[in-house]
Amino acid sequence: MIVAKVTLLPSPLYCPRFTALPRAVTAVPSEAQHGEHVVPHSHPWVQLLYASEGVVRVRTGLGVWIIPPRRALLIAPGIVHELTMLSRVNMRTLYIDAQAAAGLVDGCRVLEVSALLRELILALSAEPVDYAAPGRGEQLAQLILSELASMETVPIAVPWPRDRRLRALCTDIMDHPGSRRPLEDRARDAGASARTLIRLFPKETGLHYRQWVQQVHLAHAFPLLARGESVGSIAATLGYASPSAFTSMFRRLLGKTPQHYLTEWRGPA
Repeated sequence: MIVAKVTLLPSPLYCPRFTALPRAVTAVPSEAQHGEHVVPHSHPWVQLLYASEGVVRVRTGLGVWIIPPRRALLIAPGIVHELTMLSRVNMRTLYIDAQAAAGLVDGCRVLEVSALLRELILALSAEPVDYAAPGRGEQLAQLILSELASMETVPIAVPWPRDRRLRALCTDIMDHPGSRRPLEDRARDAGASARTLIRLFPKETGLHYRQWVQQVHLAHAFPLLARGESVGSIAATLGYASPSAFTSMFRRLLGKTPQHYLTEWRGPA
């Protein structure tokens, strides 16, 4: 049994010592252990969470985001969010002045991290937070902003509903992603008919029921992949009839197979 470790202030993941950012882009490296939790908080600046190693789950009132290795999450200013480490995590966090990041994000989005952006983030993380300006740090920061503007969004998100009945159903699905229990039974426990809840999904989450469930499956699959579990084992855990059925869903949504991600993650950080 894993007991979650709650991270309280101060923590590099909060960066509370900054009443104002030292520079337009400030990089803070940190490490966290499996199960560690950072309680809900917000920032007056744009935050980019980049896990060069490990998998992080971020929850907000808008939804749940999974950050696998080589991906990053952009969080707009003022959004309350909490973090849970789904494995040991090597984190590089960027704090970006809202004016400098204008137009980059208005909510949360997961980004593909190019090889160039990865190296720029690592290089800026090695600089002092109050790096000289003008100087190398400032040049790295400007290149990071330029790269961020061209990064593609990765469709890994679990939008969270506001309707009380639908939240109850969604919580049950998130907690038991591989369950074969009939939807009618789960809906009855949530206090509504299956038809009513299925009709609410697009209105509340922007996704149809089946699409939402597939996002939940992706959210659960990434930490299992990061831990080295086989595709067959993950498919069985998530209730798929075969590894090929799971792989087909994965490739349809992300354009890559689970094996591709495994190969990618085993490369240099």
